[in-house]
Amino acid sequence: MTLIPNPFDLNGKAALVTGASSGLGRHAALLLAGAGAKVALAARRIEPLVELERQIESQDGRAIPLRLDVTDEASVRDCVAAAETELGAISILVNNAGIGETKAAFDVTEDDWDRVVDTNLKGAWLVAQEVGRHMAHLGHGGSIINIASVLGLAGSQRIPAYCASKGGLISLTRALAVEWARHDIRVNALAPGYIETDINRAFLASPAGDSLRKRIPFRRFGRSEDLDGALMLLASDASRYISGSVLVVDGAHSAAL
Repeated sequence: MTLIPNPFDLNGKAALVTGASSGLGRHAALLLAGAGAKVALAARRIEPLVELERQIESQDGRAIPLRLDVTDEASVRDCVAAAETELGAISILVNNAGIGETKAAFDVTEDDWDRVVDTNLKGAWLVAQEVGRHMAHLGHGGSIINIASVLGLAGSQRIPAYCASKGGLISLTRALAVEWARHDIRVNALAPGYIETDINRAFLASPAGDSLRKRIPFRRFGRSEDLDGALMLLASDASRYISGSVLVVDGAHSAAL
């Protein structure tokens, strides 16, 4: 009997991770590098990326740091070109760069709205479009993973722009999946629930955070590593026939609403 090759092996593949300087983006870069991918680390701040590059290469991985402003089309174009020059054709994109703004809806200014939507939705679109062009032109296909949120599927108070941007990203994911299937480009969204990071750790430890935790059936917040299986599925050839999907990882929180 012939053994089935490991479909999760990423050796020889090149990946681009946006928002890689911290949080989920940093974790995703380490995960992909650990599975054998060469990883382009992209974010506005270059210093944390250089440190992450050192960490990956100290464990015999391959990574390069690249400055990227996802809201600037020229920056996106230059970043993708540099990544492919150094690492080869990109076959995996983790579209992770994103920000939030916590304000009552009546208090959100036009600048607040534009800043969040430009980063979370327009920025994701610009990066996906540029990487998708390269994938289609080179004819090798690939996987685009948009990091959405369960808050793109269900509303929440005091973050209207964030909810709208992530809901739009989910719709964009489905639209691109349909249009780019003929190029063998898979486009999926990963929708995490409440995942503990340095940015939200203080809030999640507060009384309000504890009240939120009690509404999650698992009775705990997620950890970055809880996303590993979903991310590896979507990044690897194991998802070769999955596209246009939204994979929710939230400890059954949204199922209980």
